[in-house]
Amino acid sequence: MATTTPPTTANLQAVPALVTEQHDFRQIFDETYPQLVAYARRRTASDADADDAVAEAYATAWRRWSELEADRQPLPWLYAVAGNVLRNHWRSTKRRLRLVDHIEAQPQPSSPPNPADRQGAELREAMEQLADDDREVLTLMAWEGLTHAEIGEVLGCSANAVGIRIHRARHRLEAILDSHPNDSDPAQKEA
Repeated sequence: MATTTPPTTANLQAVPALVTEQHDFRQIFDETYPQLVAYARRRTASDADADDAVAEAYATAWRRWSELEADRQPLPWLYAVAGNVLRNHWRSTKRRLRLVDHIEAQPQPSSPPNPADRQGAELREAMEQLADDDREVLTLMAWEGLTHAEIGEVLGCSANAVGIRIHRARHRLEAILDSHPNDSDPAQKEA
């Protein structure tokens, strides 16, 4: 038969703090889960990979809960945690993605091209050519809809630095897009 330890003053004082911490974490989990899942799903190849990354991000957040300062917003902090988890995931799957890219580059059966598909493919290809930092700042702004200040929290820099990074990343993206002739533009075909 198991013996129970009699309650002490130290044990009794720790229980309310733990309950409050769990309640606060649960509340933040409920408020941020949909955004964090969407963030992860836009950055992974499958929903299962995204769900694994989100689970790992929340586990890490629980372990590092004391690092979240009272005046900080939890969502950008969780985006930063999830971003680190995803970067680790990306490193481990880079070879698989290269193989997928190689397979996709193989000739496909001929069908009339859809200009919208071509533009989307050109943009995806251009985004792939960007440096990871440029791609991340653009996707945080465009996909996640974060403000410069919130992006700054995720990336660990000021809102002003984020504005500069976004400006530079846009110019790099435009340069990549401009370097690829647009097959659907008749002016480009004649040149």
